[in-house]
Amino acid sequence: MSTDATAHNRRLWDRMAPSYDRAMRRCEPLMFGRDVRPLVCAEAGGDVLEVAIGTGLNLPYYPPGVRLTAVDLSPAMLAAARTRAADLGLAADLREAEAERLPFADASFDTVVATLSLCSVVDDRAAIAEMHRVLRPGGQLLLLDHVAATNPIVLALQRLLERFTVRTAGDYQTRHPLPLVERAGFTVRYSHRSKLGMVERLAAVKPAT
Repeated sequence: MSTDATAHNRRLWDRMAPSYDRAMRRCEPLMFGRDVRPLVCAEAGGDVLEVAIGTGLNLPYYPPGVRLTAVDLSPAMLAAARTRAADLGLAADLREAEAERLPFADASFDTVVATLSLCSVVDDRAAIAEMHRVLRPGGQLLLLDHVAATNPIVLALQRLLERFTVRTAGDYQTRHPLPLVERAGFTVRYSHRSKLGMVERLAAVKPAT
């Protein structure tokens, strides 16, 4: 069952869905760079799960041949993603679901992708544990997000901003997925920081048993 915080976030993202693409066109190149989504998606292969697909901004960048499943908390975001997938001629299984409660069996996917999403799930630790669960042994996790900056001045500003963004968008500024990924049992392949340490691109593998 959804928590009050999850239901609150669903309402926020439903409300933001019509303007989300426009907002990202303005801020994403400055915050993350123009080529970062293609870099992340290019590494995906096989049966792919995207967690929190939003309006489907990653859809143009997946390699040919991937079998894509995706979830999102917001029905309005999913509706936009379905339209984008149809416009691109892509077959994708898009479902409404919470990142912390993925509706898939253990070891269902070869790749899990989450871009700009762990910052806004209610329980990022539970979401990462679910990503680990649904990956096959040897499967890979690909993450991109804004995180707690390594620069102390920027980090202080992030903490101030977070007081506003958590209320208005369910968006945490100071999370750091890397330790949670390691604790969940992944082996980290790489972790790249940029933008004064505010942005992290991470790849990890679920060890084969």
